[in-house]
Amino acid sequence: MDNRVARLMGRSLIEMGLTDIPVPEADEVLIKVKHAGICGSDVHNYREGRTGKRVIKYPFVLGHEFAGEIIMTGARVVSLAVGDRVCVEPGVGCGECCFCKSGRYNLCERIKFMSAYPNEGCMQDYVTFPAKNCFKLPDNLTTIEGALIEPLAVGLHSASRGGVKCGDAVVILGAGCIGLMTLLACKARNAATIIAVDIFDNRLQKALELGATAAVNSADGDAAAKIAGILGKKRADVVFETAGQPVTTLLAAEIVGRGGTIVTVGNVSEPTPYKFVDINMKEVQMIGVFRYSNVFPLALELISSGKIDLNAVKPDIFPFEETQKAFQYAINNGKDVIKCVLEMD
Repeated sequence: MDNRVARLMGRSLIEMGLTDIPVPEADEVLIKVKHAGICGSDVHNYREGRTGKRVIKYPFVLGHEFAGEIIMTGARVVSLAVGDRVCVEPGVGCGECCFCKSGRYNLCERIKFMSAYPNEGCMQDYVTFPAKNCFKLPDNLTTIEGALIEPLAVGLHSASRGGVKCGDAVVILGAGCIGLMTLLACKARNAATIIAVDIFDNRLQKALELGATAAVNSADGDAAAKIAGILGKKRADVVFETAGQPVTTLLAAEIVGRGGTIVTVGNVSEPTPYKFVDINMKEVQMIGVFRYSNVFPLALELISSGKIDLNAVKPDIFPFEETQKAFQYAINNGKDVIKCVLEMD
């Protein structure tokens, strides 16, 4: 058997090739990848050759959102078996630092995260990975849903960090994939009001389809006034910034209510002049989010029980051989795309 692989050979250039099928170590499993999602960080690497300070060297394999079938297990693996369908949590902490031992392994400074250079990704037919990071899919879940669990994990972790509870009024700034996953997570936590904010009407329509109670197009005027008109005297208990833009970061401070919480989910790389008086006078909490920890089992339970419907996301599916086309589609149709997923078979 050949192992097809999509290699990033340079900026905006992916070529299909062949490589050896890896052999699992004692604590690993060999997975036949069925579906793999394209993340925003993959797009950054594809287009710019870097994400933040992490510069990649070519050739490199992208991807960390995936699900597949186990076809071989290592000698010490007892929790999984050949034939199991699994989704994979792509970050492996060192297991020894204070963050790993306290359960916040996403902050481990030695974490090995798939597709974060130099750790190659899942855009290939076969990958090996530690069994402890693989989660068996319930029978009523597809591997397409399995590939969407990783971005959902970001939304679930964000909602948990924000302390969203029954009856809360929530505003989500940005209705891209992570914003919509955060919406699903807040809905599952029984938020009473969920307002989605974006500059594209089609994204806002998708947010309404997924359970938002209101949608605001911030390109049409004073977003803060529109949000205030919807909430009235209630104001926002939790505001999520998922767009990763200075303008939405500043808007978050303006619209959050007294004693409320701002959760910064998006990566704002540009300097942003902040009026901290807006934060202090309302005694607002500002909470950061970096990936996730300990949420994959919860994600599987919520999807399997029907509390969250990932099928409603309706990703765009591309055959694996068209990986280059899929990336270009994600870039050229950014306002229309929620998620692009590669189908290996």
